[in-house]
Amino acid sequence: MTALPPPRIPFSILDRSPVRQGAEPAQALRDTVWVAREAEELGYHRFWVSEHHGVPGVAGSSPTVLAAAVAAATSRIRVGTGGVMLPNHRPLVVAEQFGVLESLFPGRIDMGLGRSVGFTDGVRRALGRDARAADDFEDLLRELLGYFTGRAEAAAVHARPPEGMRVPAFVLATGAGAATAAAFGLPLVIAAVRGEERMREAIEGYRAAFRPSAWAPRPYVVVSAPVSVAETTEAARRLLVSEAWSLAHSRTHGEFPPLAPPDEVLSAPMTARERDLFEGTLAGGVHGTEDEVAAALSGLIGRTGADEVLVTTAGWDRSALLDSHRRLARLAGLTTRAVAAR
Repeated sequence: MTALPPPRIPFSILDRSPVRQGAEPAQALRDTVWVAREAEELGYHRFWVSEHHGVPGVAGSSPTVLAAAVAAATSRIRVGTGGVMLPNHRPLVVAEQFGVLESLFPGRIDMGLGRSVGFTDGVRRALGRDARAADDFEDLLRELLGYFTGRAEAAAVHARPPEGMRVPAFVLATGAGAATAAAFGLPLVIAAVRGEERMREAIEGYRAAFRPSAWAPRPYVVVSAPVSVAETTEAARRLLVSEAWSLAHSRTHGEFPPLAPPDEVLSAPMTARERDLFEGTLAGGVHGTEDEVAAALSGLIGRTGADEVLVTTAGWDRSALLDSHRRLARLAGLTTRAVAAR
């Protein structure tokens, strides 16, 4: 049987609650809960949800609320955010939300944090923020963590119930954020948005500059990527084309649309710019048969020294997506470990 070689590392899933063309956002949210249940049975380590505002193709706008629904529908898998975009919120409110989640689901909650703000001017205005809010990320992060340790110097209040809790915190980064994760002594979640070489450089810098903290005694790197596994290479690629097209469209038109059927995407005319972005996004993922994906992931893990892989696959065909998750769980040895742990 095809399998990744040892050492085996955890695999986790990030689900952005993608809206499929012709479906309602409510269905996307229900699908996320359904996928989470399946992920738990398959042995995935974490299941995270995301934060997007005013995006037609993404229903996940309130990650802590959705995380509560996912945690309530599961019993073992860790649940968290990938992530809460801290510049959009007041740190006290974020701390309180995670304190409530940890109180209700002790030992299962993760706090993934990002520095992005709303995607458009209109969204930023509605949130009461502007593009410069991202520059305050480190101050906001310091205040947030202070509410858990009881050392929130920016506010003369004690947060209830989070004070005294240690909800695992992660910094999401595409490059520069790696230095923040290192300075705060937090685990790093990173993707090859600007290419694998840039990602590896950021990881190396993170490990070199890491300062042990009460949150993490040593560097911990979670590499994030779309991963699609199918019976044939073409079927695996087909699962990724819908989201790749939506991303290409968002970067040329300023709006991420609902996922379109693969046949519609593949037959649609594209400008040279759209084609480059579309193909570039597909190239940034890992797809293929079980043998091909096992080899590709072994290489990626070896080159980055990843401690964990966060799978970000989204697809039009939900049954094909679940089949991909099942195949990946099998080749990563997750299902066997899940059965043994019960």
